[in-house]
Amino acid sequence: MSLTRETVLSTLKTIKDPANGQDLVAAGLVRGLSVEDGSVRFVMEVDHRRAQEMESLRAEAETQLKALPGAETVSVVMTAHKATAPAPEINISRRSEAQGPEMIPGIDRIIAVASGKGGVGKSTVAANIACALAAEGRRVGLLDADVYGPSQPRMLGVSGRPASPDGKTILPMRNHGVTMMSIGLMTNDDQAVVWRGPMLMGALQQMMTQVQWGALDVLIVDLPPGTGDVQMTLTQKFVVDGAVIVSTPQDVALLDARKGIDMFKQLGTPLLGMIENMSTHICSACGHEEHVFGHGGVAHEAEKLGIPLLAEIPLHLDIRLAADGGAPIVVSKAGSAQAEGFRKVARTLIEAGKA
Repeated sequence: MSLTRETVLSTLKTIKDPANGQDLVAAGLVRGLSVEDGSVRFVMEVDHRRAQEMESLRAEAETQLKALPGAETVSVVMTAHKATAPAPEINISRRSEAQGPEMIPGIDRIIAVASGKGGVGKSTVAANIACALAAEGRRVGLLDADVYGPSQPRMLGVSGRPASPDGKTILPMRNHGVTMMSIGLMTNDDQAVVWRGPMLMGALQQMMTQVQWGALDVLIVDLPPGTGDVQMTLTQKFVVDGAVIVSTPQDVALLDARKGIDMFKQLGTPLLGMIENMSTHICSACGHEEHVFGHGGVAHEAEKLGIPLLAEIPLHLDIRLAADGGAPIVVSKAGSAQAEGFRKVARTLIEAGKA
């Protein structure tokens, strides 16, 4: 019996803090939870003044989790930060102007994943490419820069607020071999981000430069749809090695994808290729193949531009279920035909020296 994230969280919800009656999850003490192949890891971040009394709760959590069916290893680490160290916050003020694009220390390459319009599966593609590159042995980071619709925490199965030991540097989350940061980790699930251009620009620059990314072969940046402030800030302030454009084969989607392509051309960002998402649907009952959104439009566009068609990803229920479940298809069904498309993209980028 495989151990699931839901089972772990349910168990942790039974452990109460006697001081306030809240369980560990409700109290926000569980940070960076990872449940993978029978291995459970998370950090308990507590007030340094209560470190000694909270040790018993840490030990209880570890004991109960080890008793769960399928639990092979359990690691519960407790950190106690001083109350004077504030929680990380996104500073919405404009940063001082940088002198041209800059490199991020420790990050070899930056790849933007973009789309002309929303709803084409860009974030799903970005999460799967990141996990596929990690499966190929690369050190991968994923920045969820889709500020108005941050979905990467859900797709990568990450919850809790990132820690900040000094109130300035932000510690990212990690799961499925991918180091991840998202504005969605700083806000409540139902809280809207109502920001204007300068606020977005400041937030992006902070997440790029103040997150402890560590040594990465490649940082994948999941951009918001369209051609706005976030895209311009990323490409003007930082050295971006290339962009991958995601579109469905539908004519309306391709109209907007062309605008995104033109934006990157104007900004001098190389185009690494295009991905046709929701390319075809095969009925699970009868095997009939149907091109719901048309077919071949992205391939034709890529050929016209002289850039690679990196993959044609099918419209498949398993891809959607995997994303909603916190383990992208590359992780949850490695080796499947649906996962292979993303693995092909990863291998192509590596062979081209871009990841």
